Amino acid sequence: MYNYRLLEKLLFLPFPRLNEKRLEAACRHKTVLITGASSGIGEKLAFKLGYLPVHLILVARREDKLLAMKRDIERSSARVSVYRADLRNAGEREGLLSMIHRLPDGIDIVVSNAGLSINRSIMDSLDRNHDFTRTMAINYFAPVELLLSLIPLLKRTQSHIINISTINTSLAPLPGWAAYQASKTAFDTWLRSASPELHGAGIATTSIYFPLVRTPMIEPTAAYSQMPAMSPEHAADIIAKSMYARRRTWMPWWLPSGQLVSVLFRGALERAAARKLRGRGR
Repeated sequence: MYNYRLLEKLLFLPFPRLNEKRLEAACRHKTVLITGASSGIGEKLAFKLGYLPVHLILVARREDKLLAMKRDIERSSARVSVYRADLRNAGEREGLLSMIHRLPDGIDIVVSNAGLSINRSIMDSLDRNHDFTRTMAINYFAPVELLLSLIPLLKRTQSHIINISTINTSLAPLPGWAAYQASKTAFDTWLRSASPELHGAGIATTSIYFPLVRTPMIEPTAAYSQMPAMSPEHAADIIAKSMYARRRTWMPWWLPSGQLVSVLFRGALERAAARKLRGRGR
């Protein structure tokens, strides 16, 4: 288990107590799709569910890593299918959906975990419109297209959609994060808007608002190396628990206070973030 420092223990609290029997009952003989499965949260979740009698569909760009995971996980109880896809690519999304629609038993649980983070000043982005198109492609358009296609299958099996979101969608936006925050907020809003209709159709939804998680996605941002961060193992436990608890939302205990602080001190936070970006550009 990840060894948290004192501050991290205070921020993230102990690992949730998983009820293994309830988790197995919620997942037994079901098909679980995990996007972004080859590293970080998706990888840890796949191995955690691998001890259950489930069918895992693991999707990511690195086929070699997915095949290695398949070999390791299938030594336990789960059956694993892998699909190499860059979900920013419309053709590869279409291929994934074609594969899923050919499954004889449909699909039961969708964990929308794939994502892309970019921290860059607007002034450094003037000739980088692709930063915005690619973040929208993976963080918004991909999960929307997947779910629009899969909702008829999910209705047949009374299933569950789990969105791996971020606390950033609940906080005042800061300089440097325009591409990331806009794209993550777009899908968060889409799912919250669609949820009442989905619930009416018998499809449960859960939005999980994680703080910083120590995954490969945060490595390009040097400032994150010393900041408190949740472990991917901890994040995977929370997702696993949501599969049987089916709470509509999960967020850190301190996020409501963080929302208030981000509004009250927005000006100071914006100035500090802008100074840091200017300093980075010198």
